[in-house]
Amino acid sequence: MTSSTLVDRAALTVDPLDAARVLLGCHLVADTDDGEVRVRLVEVEAYRGEDDPGSHCYRGRTARNAVMWGPAGHLYVYFVYGMHFCANVVALDDGRPGAVLLRAGEVLSDPGMAHARRPTARGRDAELARGPARLCTLLGLGREQNGADVVDPSSRVRLEPGEPVPDDAVRHGPRVGVAAGQQRPWRLWVAGAAAVTPYKAGRARPEGPDW
Repeated sequence: MTSSTLVDRAALTVDPLDAARVLLGCHLVADTDDGEVRVRLVEVEAYRGEDDPGSHCYRGRTARNAVMWGPAGHLYVYFVYGMHFCANVVALDDGRPGAVLLRAGEVLSDPGMAHARRPTARGRDAELARGPARLCTLLGLGREQNGADVVDPSSRVRLEPGEPVPDDAVRHGPRVGVAAGQQRPWRLWVAGAAAVTPYKAGRARPEGPDW
């Protein structure tokens, strides 16, 4: 387990759009059965709460989305389409729902081990953690990590500051694949990063989360 400095919880106790900007360029580190896996976050997507039709909290608090209501700095991990896990970092104050979906990362740890964990990447480094499901598979994030505190040094998955991404290298655009609130430009990514998800619009509908 690393003893590196972690992101301060206060930096994430902000509006999800601001938290998304904080997360871009950070390192997400997971202790797996194969050893430490480290990725640099290059694409994230912000979600608010009951005023955001694309959010899992749009219709209120449930047992499933309870983690998203805070406190900040915890993982909200959910299962989607009956086959994939996706992970978010919770933002905002305790009691106010908001989170940032972790969409893609660049592998900074041993690439050989990463390819062994993600053999379907077929040798393409950019495919190792492109998309939230692949990122979770690589890092070994599943139901048992729901609620994990990524700013606690004793956690199996941790969030460390990376090299800051300059403002002129940050791009904003619509969310990928969601059915509601898709046109909000709340997806942020690092310009030129090979792991960024190709844009795909979701089937539009007036309201309701895509889950």
